[in-house]
Amino acid sequence: MPDSQTPASRGGVRLARGASPWLLPTVATAALSLTRARRSGRWAAVAVPTTALAAGMLWFFRDPEREITQGRVISPADGVVQSIMPWKDGRTRVAIFMSPLNVHVNRAPLAGTVTSVEHVPGGFVPAFNKESENNERVVWHFDTELGDIEMVQIAGAVARRIVPYVPQGTKVEQGERIGLIRFGSRVDIYLPEGVEVAVEVGQATTAGVTRIDRD
Repeated sequence: MPDSQTPASRGGVRLARGASPWLLPTVATAALSLTRARRSGRWAAVAVPTTALAAGMLWFFRDPEREITQGRVISPADGVVQSIMPWKDGRTRVAIFMSPLNVHVNRAPLAGTVTSVEHVPGGFVPAFNKESENNERVVWHFDTELGDIEMVQIAGAVARRIVPYVPQGTKVEQGERIGLIRFGSRVDIYLPEGVEVAVEVGQATTAGVTRIDRD
């Protein structure tokens, strides 16, 4: 299944699908202020912050191509491993914190079929907080060669919108783009019982590249 992306220019720079509601007004405002700044000092003062904001938005919504790593389970998110916790049912939860500087497009940790995509309303406390487990989130389940794999996209204090790219019933390839969280946030993945974790707390991860499990 091909990924849906928005080309930002003929040069091949791509932006994340779902960026338009934030990006288009910001870029339009920056373009207007730059145009009027030639004739007005007041508009020149406006042009500086609006242009900086537009540039920041373009950076935030970048969606680079990746050479997908071979392995059973790969990272669904760019970020830093915040915690690794054994779960009561024998699974292990790996939580990855995503700062506003990270790429915020999330990828499928394994190949399989999306069996569930559930939106759960909640709060918006900072994603590095323990209370963020009650935040707005989208819970994914994948039917894979390892059985059911659960992944959770969690909104943060700034991230107020999670944009799933694929619906229930979709077959996805490992490393395929499956959704976007706007601004700082967190992604949790639950490894099945018996699967050993290969990452450590504090380790940086790259979606589609960093392997999460160990042979």
